[in-house]
Amino acid sequence: MPTELYLLTPPAIGPHFDRDLAAVLEATPIAAVQIRLKDLPDDPLRRAIDRLRPIIQASGAACILNDRPDLAVETGCDGAHVGGEDMPAAEARRILGPDRQLGVSCYDSRDLAMRAGEAGADYVAFGAFFPTTTKTARTVATPDLLAWWSDLMELPCVAIGGITAANCAPLVQAGADFLAVSAAIWSHKEGPAAGARELAAAIRAV
Repeated sequence: MPTELYLLTPPAIGPHFDRDLAAVLEATPIAAVQIRLKDLPDDPLRRAIDRLRPIIQASGAACILNDRPDLAVETGCDGAHVGGEDMPAAEARRILGPDRQLGVSCYDSRDLAMRAGEAGADYVAFGAFFPTTTKTARTVATPDLLAWWSDLMELPCVAIGGITAANCAPLVQAGADFLAVSAAIWSHKEGPAAGARELAAAIRAV
């Protein structure tokens, strides 16, 4: 399976974000969009989800909510993603039920990834592979982790952390099923849609 793009929202969204998101989703195929608005209280977060989810799902991408399996179910998202400081993967799976997707951050840990798979994760995420401005990275991962996982496991893996068109090739070569990207899209000098096209072209060139 060719490597696909997995888009994360920026930490905060402005009034024109809907337009930028739609432009990115139109520019190139995106497998999933994670709504990652960690600082929003529940009611503003619900409104943001209601605003973004229809745009994401209309494009054919999965709408994944960061941290909150309960709100993912309540608001009609396709799944949720939990990290090491959120609830356990097994609890997230219980809340989501069998039909919604569950992603789990596993940082640089093979053990965490294997346990996430046993708990019902649909994908595991490794990182950070490069310095990132989006969040403070707890760990540094290397491409050999992706290669090890891809050789042994059928469960898809996501590479995350500072990924750009210029540095993504080793991750694609190592077997990443998805590249999770944020700043490379939203902060691209020619606009988000150009950033998405550039990353997609870089993946195809590997």
